[in-house]
Amino acid sequence: MPPIRKTTNRTNTRKPVTTRKKRNTKKTFAQKHKLKFIIILVVLLLFSPLYYGKLFRTAVSTGRWVKDLFVFDEYPHHDEFGIRIPRKYHVHGIDVSSYQGKINWEKVVAMESYNVKLSFAFIKATEGVTLVDSYFQRNWRESKEAGIIRGAYHYFKPKKSGKWQAKFFLQTVNLEAGDLPPVIDIEETGGLSKLELQLNLQEFLNEIEAKTKTKPIIYTGYKFFEDNIKDKFSDYTIWIAHYYQPKLKLPETAWHFWQHADNAHIDGIKGKVDMNVFNGDEVDLSALLIQKSY
Repeated sequence: MPPIRKTTNRTNTRKPVTTRKKRNTKKTFAQKHKLKFIIILVVLLLFSPLYYGKLFRTAVSTGRWVKDLFVFDEYPHHDEFGIRIPRKYHVHGIDVSSYQGKINWEKVVAMESYNVKLSFAFIKATEGVTLVDSYFQRNWRESKEAGIIRGAYHYFKPKKSGKWQAKFFLQTVNLEAGDLPPVIDIEETGGLSKLELQLNLQEFLNEIEAKTKTKPIIYTGYKFFEDNIKDKFSDYTIWIAHYYQPKLKLPETAWHFWQHADNAHIDGIKGKVDMNVFNGDEVDLSALLIQKSY
């Protein structure tokens, strides 16, 4: 008789079958059109004026750097100032009057382009024996508060007494230590002979020097200097106006300031502005400043 087989109750350990939910394979609208969005954005960027504006500015900046590195230009154009500026000089400044209106001097001082920044400003104070520039006191005060070296100038009227014009100027301007010397702006003969003009100018200069112990600065145009100033006042600090030239056609020892442009753009000032360079460095400029308040 065959052996009896033992039977065991095997437990079914299989997990119950569960019905899995199908994954939602339906793509959203954004997923479907993601590539299209990217293509559209790229196309818009490539045709955007902002993109090309930035690209252009970068190219110009790079081009300027390469040019400065390999090509020496003694009279480069500065886009920020809107003018060409003689490269040789490193101390720059402006001159202003009521013509420029209200000035934001903080913006003036903050402006800089390729190491060109403004260190000084000449400000119109008076004219003849009666006229005070309407913006002088404001400009005189706010320019100093902003930290710029300031100087005041008087527009000379040849037929008026030089001495009385000097007195009028000194009554209006409170000169302090650290200011530039007073300036006389002479641009016309007033019908006087050369000798008469020079004598009246000398009266103005003598009065200023006697009261301030400082030799004034003489401002004039290139031709006026050649015709009326050069042979008589060479021992004074000379400021020459001669525009749009890479070089002032005078010996370096004959002048100290050069007004080389009358159409500069300056941050904080509406309209065009006269631009100047100083024939020296910051140390030389400091040596020229008034040492004592008057």
